[in-house]
Amino acid sequence: MAVNRDDVRRIIDAIGGKENVNAATHCVTRLRLALNDESKVNKEELDKIDLVKGSFAANNQFQIVIGPGTVDEAYKVFTEETGIGESSKEEVKTAAAQNMNPLQRAIKTLGDVFIPLLPAIVTAGLLLGLNNVLTAGGLFGDKSLVEMYPQLKDLAEIINYIAAAPFIFLPALIGWSAMRVFGGSPILGLVLGLIMCHPGLASQYSLGNAETGELTKIPEWNVFGLHIEKLNYQGQVLPVLIAAWLLAKVERFLNKRVHDSIKMLVVGPISLLLVGFLAFVIIGPVALWLGTQITDVIQFIFTKAGWLGGLIYGIIYAPLVVTGLHHMFLAVDFQLMNSKLGGTYLWPILAISNIAQGSAAFAAWWLYKRRKMVKEEGLALTSGISGWLGVTEPAMFGVNIPLKYPFIAAVITTGIVGAIFGSQQLLGRVGVGGVPGIISINEGFRMTFLIGMIIAIVLPIVLTLLFSKFAKEKGDEVVTERVVD
Repeated sequence: MAVNRDDVRRIIDAIGGKENVNAATHCVTRLRLALNDESKVNKEELDKIDLVKGSFAANNQFQIVIGPGTVDEAYKVFTEETGIGESSKEEVKTAAAQNMNPLQRAIKTLGDVFIPLLPAIVTAGLLLGLNNVLTAGGLFGDKSLVEMYPQLKDLAEIINYIAAAPFIFLPALIGWSAMRVFGGSPILGLVLGLIMCHPGLASQYSLGNAETGELTKIPEWNVFGLHIEKLNYQGQVLPVLIAAWLLAKVERFLNKRVHDSIKMLVVGPISLLLVGFLAFVIIGPVALWLGTQITDVIQFIFTKAGWLGGLIYGIIYAPLVVTGLHHMFLAVDFQLMNSKLGGTYLWPILAISNIAQGSAAFAAWWLYKRRKMVKEEGLALTSGISGWLGVTEPAMFGVNIPLKYPFIAAVITTGIVGAIFGSQQLLGRVGVGGVPGIISINEGFRMTFLIGMIIAIVLPIVLTLLFSKFAKEKGDEVVTERVVD
């Protein structure tokens, strides 16, 4: 589709002119802008432009939905008209961060560390789901598939090894990503993570005696009278996250003071030796204790009043997505998964929120269809499909939040299903969201999740249509002439 240059000029005018643009880039469907002052954006004028499919602000970036393919040409014209030059996504993030408060920056940092790990974690979750299909009993009869067809046993074992690796070596992944964010060498972060989950260290998961229930004494190093536990931190989040932050500080400190000719011989070895030593002596034990307290508190809430914990998280999750604060719960998910629970209470509720937002968008699609609003109808339909597949931003920011009541319907539904899940202490693993999220649910909870999924598909549609009739009775416009973000 050819892009009309006048449409791009109208976009520039609607966002406050080229003087208001700090940096710009684009993704598959959207222009991603760091603006100097978002209050100068005229959303009503922006929405009148045919090229624009929707817009929203998130993480101090203003994003304009154009569409796949078309956005490339629109971005080219945009850079020509504004004269700002092409920016990388990281440059836009950096420019956007200038307007953040300390809390927002901390949350952004967590998101920047953990979001790049999601492809590996989602892949692992899908493969674990496939392994569960092969090994779980009761799915295809009394016996599992590997019991019925022994030739599948070794295949299932290979799949399990591949799927488990990202979780076993999670500290290495976090170390790499954290050093990239903290301004150090990612390869040193990767090595730090591998050090902390070295197979020669005592595993946290084999310290107990299954028969007596007694804890096995952790072996120790004796370094000049200092006793240091030889503990493996596999699957842990906080120890390597804190250690990587310190490693980046030490590396940068040494890089500024060591001559270039000997940097390779000095900076890496001293940084890793110092921080690795501190990781085993102080950082690891303290961070492990802190992580244990976090998981114990969450487990206490879901054990003693699971319905309340699920209800609260279900209600607040979508609003947290709007603010960008939802990224901090990824660290909590990983911490719960690698505790004795073997799963997280939170990710299944996230998957339900995806489905509920998608269903609410489908209800909006029906309302738009009845009013023959073709542009908004197409946006709602595609957004609903994306929501069911685990990507909710188009549905939330393009359809549900502008109309308000579909968003409210989805939030209410997620709270109700969250309360059900919490009362049953339903556990899952970080993986895929939306409808495919059922394969990330722990064995024994899938029927409960299926019931919740049916509720999340049906109830938001019913509530959205009901709220639209109520709004009509109040004399308000149910669907505006076009979506205004």
